[in-house]
Amino acid sequence: MQVVSFGPLVFAGDRLAAIMGIGAFMAATSILSSRLDPRIGRWSIWTLLVGLITARLGHVFENAASFMTELWRIFAVWQGGLSWPWGVAGIALVSATQVRTRRGATGAMASLAIGLFAWNVVWQLTSATPSTPMPMVALERAEGGSVVPTTFMGRPIVVNLWASWCPPCRREMPMMAEMAAGRHEVTFLFVNQGEGRAAVEAYLAGQKLTLPNVLLDPRRNVAGHYAMPGLPATLFIGRDGKLRSVHVGEISREALAAAIDRLPSE
Repeated sequence: MQVVSFGPLVFAGDRLAAIMGIGAFMAATSILSSRLDPRIGRWSIWTLLVGLITARLGHVFENAASFMTELWRIFAVWQGGLSWPWGVAGIALVSATQVRTRRGATGAMASLAIGLFAWNVVWQLTSATPSTPMPMVALERAEGGSVVPTTFMGRPIVVNLWASWCPPCRREMPMMAEMAAGRHEVTFLFVNQGEGRAAVEAYLAGQKLTLPNVLLDPRRNVAGHYAMPGLPATLFIGRDGKLRSVHVGEISREALAAAIDRLPSE
């Protein structure tokens, strides 16, 4: 998935598509409520709220075992995680109770269609991920020596670009360490961006984190190679060393596991 940046703002393609779809939907309902039925405006607000809440609760329910150990993550919506079948059910419920005239139903359907069209256009433009090969650059190992990332080809690879000063990197790192220790079918590379050995060692020791394959990239060559404008970024690479997908920003346990599960079949 491509990453889109507007100045200091960085968006993953799926999130930008959702934002644009919601914006188009709300703009359409604002216009149609003044021309067809003023109740469309009230319906749109409830549709948006109930749709998002039910989609989130559906995702939590579907992944209950994971959330039960970290209940606070139910509210960690910045990590992503929505189940749209549940969201559609919520939207249908709101529509059945609030849209009761033919003109209102016409406006509601038209605004939903406009929002979905805008979402689909942006999604199609941003969903393709270039199959970029791994960089041929030597990186220092935290424990000493150096290695070229292509050395790890032959198995699926998860590359996490991080820095100790980055708050979302710090939040996701304990979970990433757990996943790296438990998912032996993939190789994890933790490529620090822009920091020296002393800073990396001090952070890992202070947080009592044990990570495999901690690599130092002081010149941020890997981020530049993949055109990653921000941190954290998690790259999912196939056995052939080519990029398959990207997650920009803090990643949830569920999203990480799902992306790993997709790698062996690609």
